[in-house]
Amino acid sequence: MNAALVAFYVALGLIALAFIYGGIRAAARSKEVRWPRPIEILIGFVTDFFDALGIGSFAPTTAIYKLRHLVPDELIPGTLNVGHTPSAIAESLIFVTAIVVDPVLLVTVIASASAGAWLGAGVVARLPRRAIQVAMGIALLIAGTVFAAINLGALPGGGIAMSLAGWKFGVAVGINFVLGALMSVGIGLYAPCMITLALLGMHPIAAFPIMMGACAMLQPVASLRFFQTGRFAWGPSLGLAFGGVVGVLIAAYIVKSLPLTALRWLVIVVIAYAAFAMLRSAARAQD
Repeated sequence: MNAALVAFYVALGLIALAFIYGGIRAAARSKEVRWPRPIEILIGFVTDFFDALGIGSFAPTTAIYKLRHLVPDELIPGTLNVGHTPSAIAESLIFVTAIVVDPVLLVTVIASASAGAWLGAGVVARLPRRAIQVAMGIALLIAGTVFAAINLGALPGGGIAMSLAGWKFGVAVGINFVLGALMSVGIGLYAPCMITLALLGMHPIAAFPIMMGACAMLQPVASLRFFQTGRFAWGPSLGLAFGGVVGVLIAAYIVKSLPLTALRWLVIVVIAYAAFAMLRSAARAQD
């Protein structure tokens, strides 16, 4: 195995241990810890099942939480990062070595996104409720627009490269730093990362180990910040964790692929409505 990949797996193991330790310490301090309800586990299963197939999990989970009033708006970013971390790690272990991509690019982009997540989570943890509502409403609108563009074929299909060099390498690293920070407010990394790499000429399949490896590292990094502040919901987070890992394993090893275009249109409708509801809540809070 390449030395860069060995370094990635060592770092992933260390950050996973830090995530578990941070979660245990946060649970010891909190009076809000509870087991997840069946609906919360089901949400984790469904969203991470489709996440492993390339849909993404942040926007659909946010939409479900908002529409069913399951999680207070200001706790959604932390809940997404904490709850989806175990499934992100599982996806990374499955896909990073299954698809051959330049290991130096992989490790550098992942490190950049993780640094962005650490800084972004620190900012989000201090934001008031209304600011988070506005940010997540905009995030949902961006996600819906990207999904629609993908379905309509309006985004680049990508090239054939499995690596980048020169200024393209620098652009990929810089943009993923920003994307890592934006994940802290609920903007998923999958679609924008895939679009960025496609514009730079990489093969679409190359995005999978990069975006999954990045999420596996940056989500636990961001979660450590949310553990410190307590700005996440325990039951829903545990539901995402328990249901999500099962969903990933079934999607990766049993189902493997589905015709996702029709499903993506359905997700777009749900996301659009949730974005409107989130922004309306923010407007009412201003009054």
